[in-house]
Amino acid sequence: MAKAPRVTIQDVAALSGLSICTVSRALRNLPNVSEKAQAKVADAAGKLGYRASSAASRLAGGSTGAVAIIVPTATAWFFAQAVEAAEEVFADSGYDTVLISLRSRPSVQRKLFSDLAGLAQRVDGVLLLNVALDAAEVAALEDCGLAVASVGMQSVPWDNVGIDDEEAARKATGHLLDLGHWDLAMLAGTEPPSSTVVTADARRRGFERALAEHDLTLDPDLVLDAGSSIEGGRRAMTELVENRRLPSAVFAGCDETAFGALMALRDLGMSAPKNVSIIGIDDHQMSWFLGLTTVAQPVADQGAFAANLLVERLLRPEPPARTVHLLETKLVERRSTRRRR
Repeated sequence: MAKAPRVTIQDVAALSGLSICTVSRALRNLPNVSEKAQAKVADAAGKLGYRASSAASRLAGGSTGAVAIIVPTATAWFFAQAVEAAEEVFADSGYDTVLISLRSRPSVQRKLFSDLAGLAQRVDGVLLLNVALDAAEVAALEDCGLAVASVGMQSVPWDNVGIDDEEAARKATGHLLDLGHWDLAMLAGTEPPSSTVVTADARRRGFERALAEHDLTLDPDLVLDAGSSIEGGRRAMTELVENRRLPSAVFAGCDETAFGALMALRDLGMSAPKNVSIIGIDDHQMSWFLGLTTVAQPVADQGAFAANLLVERLLRPEPPARTVHLLETKLVERRSTRRRR
């Protein structure tokens, strides 16, 4: 007889209608959860037969009681939000957290992966956040004996939580096209070997896919490397206006890149959407303040969900098979985009 499907915290969140972060807090009896939400979570968990892991059930023998969170950079908003949510789950499960920033430097990543045996002496498991790994690094992680989970990575042999980055970019680009913008630029991120961050290639594919669906072709001159930072977005947008040509709309690979583009427009005496429409991906907490249209993703939920999966893997003597979970994104329209006139 086939085993019943594994019930996850995502299933409880879906049935209760609450976020994964709220469900995680409620299941662990943490503060700042209303009685109504607590009751919804308890009811959903009971119906599904879900049980949260308990720190008291930690396996004995050689446990360090710590986990590592590895991020490409500790300063970007996405990673700060995901790390905070993950740390809360780990702390409540009785694990200390070691935060390792690759500082956006491939050399730092190479040094870390050359001594995974040393890392395994310090921690029991690793949570990777959008870290670009080559085949040798994936194999090394598999062989080092650490429990592993990740956020935002593709085709990895461990539990992964993320969004469909290609679809999110297609949705953002499609919004611009639906507004009548046929002349589009993309401020893109970067992929290995020059980057420690993964997601940029998928978002570029989504941009190109949306264009193809409208029988449009990519203009290479309108795809600029902007990294994933405010400064990168500012430089790329300045280059676009001063040395190439101004399209009617711009898709930025993330909200922070879009913020830089908005700054560049202001410095050049222009604005969005008067001179050009701009859209990003994330729903950064400043996006509302700046009026940025964006495709929102549940950043904290991804960190909390992946942390829960890693804790389950650490506490179970026979962990379940690898799982992949894609969370939903949604278009949030604000004032940085408008119909082409």
